Amino acid sequence: MSTIRFIHTADLHLDSPFKGMTGLPTDRLNNLRDSTFAAFTKLIEHAVKTKPDFMLIAGDIYDGEDRSLRTQMKFREGMVKLAAVGIPVFISHGNHDHLSGRWTRFDLPSNVYVFDEHVETVRLTVDGQEVLISGFSYKERHIRDKVIDRYPLAEDQDVIHIGMLHGSLAGDETHAVYAPFTKNELLAKWYDYWALGHIHVRQQLHESPPIVYPGNLQGRHRNERGTKGFYEVELSKTTASLHFIPASAIVFDRLELPCAGMSHANEWLTACSEVLELFKEHNGAGIVELLLTDIDSEAANLFSQSSEGEWLEVLRDYVDESEPYVWVQKITFATQLNPSIASSALMQSVAGMIDGWTTEDWKDVLKDVYQHARGVKYLDVLTADEIDEVKAGATALLAAEMSGME
Repeated sequence: MSTIRFIHTADLHLDSPFKGMTGLPTDRLNNLRDSTFAAFTKLIEHAVKTKPDFMLIAGDIYDGEDRSLRTQMKFREGMVKLAAVGIPVFISHGNHDHLSGRWTRFDLPSNVYVFDEHVETVRLTVDGQEVLISGFSYKERHIRDKVIDRYPLAEDQDVIHIGMLHGSLAGDETHAVYAPFTKNELLAKWYDYWALGHIHVRQQLHESPPIVYPGNLQGRHRNERGTKGFYEVELSKTTASLHFIPASAIVFDRLELPCAGMSHANEWLTACSEVLELFKEHNGAGIVELLLTDIDSEAANLFSQSSEGEWLEVLRDYVDESEPYVWVQKITFATQLNPSIASSALMQSVAGMIDGWTTEDWKDVLKDVYQHARGVKYLDVLTADEIDEVKAGATALLAAEMSGME
């Protein structure tokens, strides 16, 4: 039997609003808001260049049920480009772009087939190989029942059977649970490939036959980390080969920076710059959270000198703004800074300084008190014993202040 080749994508979320991106410069924010379209363009360009037998889009093309004219127009333009090179497209709408949304509809070209609210099966022939594709579109946002029960069994062993399903693995509540199914329920249908959507983490639930979530096409916030994209699949009745194709225009990620032994701000800034440059080489543009690890007493002392917000502001000013651009969204510490650690390091420094002071140094430090005309009558003559008492009192006050105690 012959091998077919197709693209499996899902969760495009075109026109995602990218809320909560405070502080990002306006031009960079505009690039971020256009990133879902940029990722979609990469998908279309790859398909036009490689000419797969067909494309599967397993739900959530749009981010909202009331999609804008601009967004629909851009999607239609992509479908027209695929039509021009003879690539059929099969669409099952999901919970975000369900059929009951309110929008002014664009007519899609004839190469696009959209599943309706009922599970149905479409037949096509690829170089003599019969292929059956089963799927459905969400009629409304919340589909709680087990739609998998309505999918037909694969009875013809000479035909390649593909199932499209936008839904959740039963019991997995990391995402809203819609159209739930179990892996055994999918396997019981005897399909050759399951093209899933809805979960934004790329994963393969089963190898043979493949049961696959491609993840979303473009990350939308810091919890959707890593490179996003789609799968190019080569499939026969006996073999399957999956190739992940990156599409992210902007990559969200968390970068770790070991800070042990750092004692100067410029030392930290240089290390940050090196980590960000390495990220650029591998991922291009990005929005990252910097996780500071290995905080020893020396590093804790360094970071305790300024607020987290100030460190972030200085880093943003320091980072090179050349393309590809990486925005540091947040700085976090792997472990909470322990004031006692920072204090102990600082106290050692203060104690060493105090112990080195001479009697003349102490007289100079305390002269404002001892030269005060009205206050001097209440003070004893400054002796070595008095200096020791002041030293002990000053050390105690500093320790209490740095520990947050009265």
